[in-house]
Amino acid sequence: MWTNFNAIGSVSHQKQKVVIATNNEYAGSCAVMVAQEKGFFVNEGLVVSIKPVTSGKAAMAAILEKKADIGTVADIPVMFAGLSNAPISVIATIFAGERDHGIVGRRDKGIDTAASLKGKSIGVPLGTSAHFTLDAFLNRQKLLPDEVTKRTYKPEELANALAAGSVDAVAIWEPFLSAAMSKLGDNGVLFYGQDVYESIYNMVGMQNYISEHPETIKKIIRGLISGAKVCVENPAIAQEVVSKITKIEKETLKASWSSYRFDIVLDQGLILALEDEARWAIKNKLTDKVKVPNYLGYVYIDGLESISSSAVTIIH
Repeated sequence: MWTNFNAIGSVSHQKQKVVIATNNEYAGSCAVMVAQEKGFFVNEGLVVSIKPVTSGKAAMAAILEKKADIGTVADIPVMFAGLSNAPISVIATIFAGERDHGIVGRRDKGIDTAASLKGKSIGVPLGTSAHFTLDAFLNRQKLLPDEVTKRTYKPEELANALAAGSVDAVAIWEPFLSAAMSKLGDNGVLFYGQDVYESIYNMVGMQNYISEHPETIKKIIRGLISGAKVCVENPAIAQEVVSKITKIEKETLKASWSSYRFDIVLDQGLILALEDEARWAIKNKLTDKVKVPNYLGYVYIDGLESISSSAVTIIH
C-alpha cells in the first residue's frame, strides 16, 4: 500500500478516514496518486488509505464488500452494477483515454491483421472493459463474438499466458497491454481499441456512504481536482509520481500522456456509454435483465455540482 505517511503523521484524530480502492498500476489513477502523494487529501482534512487492486471490477467488489469506501472504476463495472441494481453512485469521472485498451496477437499464430483474429483463442478478463473493447473491435471487423474462443484470465496473468502460447492473443488495458507486447517483441502485433472504445474512469461509492458523508465526498472531489490539475499542468511532476507508484518507465508515460484526459467531470457521454454497454450485455446474455436501467440514478451530481457546476454536463 502506498500512502503519504509524513503528511498523515501531522493530522489530528478528528480527520476523516477514507479507504480508496484503486489500480496502482494504471496511469488513469493519476489524480488519486498525486492527491495522495502531494498531500492534497490531507489538506482537505482527510486521512486516505489506498487499497491496491488490478482492475475496476476488483475495485467495485471492494466497494460492495465494504472493504473500501470509494474506488476507481471504469464504465463497464458501473454498467453491470446498474443491471444488478447495486446501490452505487459515480461521484466523478477522473480520466478518459482512447489508447489504453487494445489487443496483442502472436504473428506465429497467423495474426497480422485485425481480420485474422477469426478462429483464434483470445485471453481476456470477462465482464470488464477489455471484454467490451474486444467485442466492439470484432464487430468492426464484421466478426461475431463466437467466431473467436474467449478464455478468461486475471489481468496480471495475460502477458505470461500469451508468451507461453496458451492463447493466440489477449485483450487488455495498460500497463498490461504494453507488458504483453514487450513479452513477444517482434513476434507481437498490437491493435489499439481507440476507434471502438474510450475508457471512462470514475470514482464510485455506495449510495448510503455518499448520503451519510456528503462533506467528505466534497473533500475527496476537491482533492481530486487539485491532483488532476497537476496531471494536466505539470506532467513531469505527475509522471514522476505515477512512475514511482506504477513502476512504469517515465519515458513510456511521456509518450502516451498527450492522449490522456485528466478532467474531474460528470459528462453526458458517461450516460450514453453506459446505455450502449448495457445493450451489449443484454444482447450477449451477460445479464438476465432485458431492460436498460436509468443510469442517471447511479450518478451523484450534488457533490461536483456544488464545487464546479461547469464540470457537470449530465442532463438532470
